[in-house]
Amino acid sequence: MKQKLKLSSVAALLMFATAAHAQSSVTLYGVLDSGLLYQSTSAASFQPTARNLGHVYQLKDGGIYSSFWGIKGSEDIGGGYKINFKLQSSFNTTTGKPGLSDTPGVTAMFNQYATVGASGPFGSFDAGRQIVPMIYAMAETDVRGAQYFGSILTAWLGVNQAAGWPGTSTNAPIGALYDSNALVYTSPKFYGASLALEYAPGGVAGHFQGGTRESAVLKYSNYGLNLSAVYYNGHDTNPFPLTYPTTPAVPATGNDNNRFYYFGAMYTIAGFSISGSYGIGKDPAKSNTADFEMASGGLGYQFNSHFKITSGYYYLKDRNHSANHSSEVAVGAEYSLSQRTKAYAQVGYVDNKGTMNQTIIYGTPVAPGVSTTAAMIGIRHTF
Repeated sequence: MKQKLKLSSVAALLMFATAAHAQSSVTLYGVLDSGLLYQSTSAASFQPTARNLGHVYQLKDGGIYSSFWGIKGSEDIGGGYKINFKLQSSFNTTTGKPGLSDTPGVTAMFNQYATVGASGPFGSFDAGRQIVPMIYAMAETDVRGAQYFGSILTAWLGVNQAAGWPGTSTNAPIGALYDSNALVYTSPKFYGASLALEYAPGGVAGHFQGGTRESAVLKYSNYGLNLSAVYYNGHDTNPFPLTYPTTPAVPATGNDNNRFYYFGAMYTIAGFSISGSYGIGKDPAKSNTADFEMASGGLGYQFNSHFKITSGYYYLKDRNHSANHSSEVAVGAEYSLSQRTKAYAQVGYVDNKGTMNQTIIYGTPVAPGVSTTAAMIGIRHTF
């Protein structure tokens, strides 16, 4: 009898251990995205005085989005609650190098996500470095989906370049793509509406607001309609001069120098999608030197589950200097070869006036103040 009880106890423990193990998961995942790019002008930097180096042919990483790999995990602790973590890093398929960090000239092991958090009926909470909520809000109200080639993302980057971003780190002067030390809460959807709140303490001794970031994103998604409203505010952003590290970074003192507002909408019906947006980015401390306007419109059609075409128009304007403005048009086609692999072809044209240098594809500078054409074909595979 005792032997039977022992065997039953062991069996029960094994079953419990198996069930507990099944409630946790760890996933390795990633994307490879690479293609051939032609661009009719090029420059060595994003500086408004950079000269035209002529046309360029190159193997380019990230025609749709960056290549990346990551590890994510989740543990079910009961009652509908989970503990989650995510580690994700971008890398360049052409060189194998990892992506940019907050500091110029320095790469990062996990430059996109390094978070731990919890989720449940209350929504989700994540702490650590992460892609900020405003980027998802912009992507969801852009027919081009904030892709790396001709989209609301490259338009927003054009605003940052005009505001002095050298492209050598992820510290942007207007808004942000990534924030370190970020605390982000995302609410559940309520009749299609949701809210995301971000606060990133700067950790600067003697300055409570030194290096801090805060943002709020309100979204609505229902009946084919996506709406987004974004507010982002940062202190002491873009602290690195062009001559860094010879010239040290600007000390964090709580300077309120980064503000971005964005309103966007996209509607999809019967395969057709149409989008529009308007944004303002400025340096509140020196609005006479950095004050920009951004507007976009897009149109796309999903022919079937495999094939779609998207197009977008993106306009930038320096509100302090009317001679500085930029217009960009991009068209792209994507065809899914399988569930994990798609081929794409894209073409874009940008007309930069004055000192504007809005790029067509992320990471490849164009000559400022002139028109540029670019075309790219590539393949994207997920695993």
